[in-house]
Amino acid sequence: MRRPSRGPVLLAYAAFVLVGVNAGVTGVLLAAQMDDYGVSRATLGLTFFAGSAGFVLAGVTAGALIHRFGTRIAVATGGCVYVLAALYAGTRPPFVALVVLQIASGYGVGLLESLLNAYLSALPNATTLLNRLHGFFGVGALLGPPMAAGIVAVASWPTVMLLLGAVAVPLTAGFLIVYPRAGSDPAAAKPESPAPGRLAGLAARQRGVLLGAALLTVYVGLELGMGNWAFGYLVQTRGQAEVLAGYAVSGYWFGLTAGRFLLGPIATRFGLTAAGLMRTCLVGVSVVTALTWLLPGQAAAAAGLVLLGFFLGPIFPTAMAVAPRLTTERLVPASIGIMNAGSVVGGSLFPWLAGAIAGGVGVWTLLPFTLALSLLQQVIWWPMARRVGAHPESPSRTTGSAARS
Repeated sequence: MRRPSRGPVLLAYAAFVLVGVNAGVTGVLLAAQMDDYGVSRATLGLTFFAGSAGFVLAGVTAGALIHRFGTRIAVATGGCVYVLAALYAGTRPPFVALVVLQIASGYGVGLLESLLNAYLSALPNATTLLNRLHGFFGVGALLGPPMAAGIVAVASWPTVMLLLGAVAVPLTAGFLIVYPRAGSDPAAAKPESPAPGRLAGLAARQRGVLLGAALLTVYVGLELGMGNWAFGYLVQTRGQAEVLAGYAVSGYWFGLTAGRFLLGPIATRFGLTAAGLMRTCLVGVSVVTALTWLLPGQAAAAAGLVLLGFFLGPIFPTAMAVAPRLTTERLVPASIGIMNAGSVVGGSLFPWLAGAIAGGVGVWTLLPFTLALSLLQQVIWWPMARRVGAHPESPSRTTGSAARS
């Protein structure tokens, strides 16, 4: 297999840092937007649903875009949509326009995530590359909050969006320069190939793709549920001081980022395939969650959060790495888009459910709820693993030095 150019891979990493920053600034901007527009949390929450709708739409159309126009134009489209949405948000639009604008923003981000995942999943050493890709998302998510807080302290929240839009401009230009030309999709030249509009429907009827979407639905729900509610759990159930609880939650996100950078290379060194790495992480999540729930004390809870993030981190990118073995080659982009769309559903549903249960029964339920989701992940993975095992990895996809990236 021809060795991939460094340019597209490095640009994908840079794009995921931006996507991570975009996600990380949200919490800081919410408070400023509520004050600016004079709306409640519930009203401002409409932006979450609008963004999720755009993300899901991107997931189901990504395959058609790359099939019809090729990687270069499809990825640049995602960048252009995000640039326009961010720059318009920087003008401080009316509140109704801000809500509608999140559909465009979610669509742009969703296209970038789906298409870049699909591009790297086809390269040699895909599991390591995808774990690094999502690791850089974590880097951006860690950088975003302090950056936004610093800007809001001296300027205003629209300034943050103007900055993000401006940064996305050279990235989008880079997509047009370094990514493959339009028409590179081999399926596009086949007369018997399905129409682009049917790709998502065909992918959604494949059991392996549905299992992948279900796995990511549960995974993202677990990840965000713990990330959103761990602070309250530590303060109310373990009696931890708020400052220390804040550091512990930061440790959870740091562990998630570190796991994506470290566990992939460690797995490769010990000869584990992507399926072996997935199995290790799923078991690790369940064991760490159970121990954190059962062991008393603040130190055990804080350490458990870091380890939980560490084992959670590789699950999403590794699922993307095995996606090509769940479907046919022509349906890989559409399948990854559907899996990405499923993750958005889980990211909305399960954190809400965790909060509802905590509100009705008590916040102590967070860890048993998380344990139940971790076991559900393993149940979904069993039949998915059989499908992955039926299509063994090529050595070119699992080995190779870092220089090949």
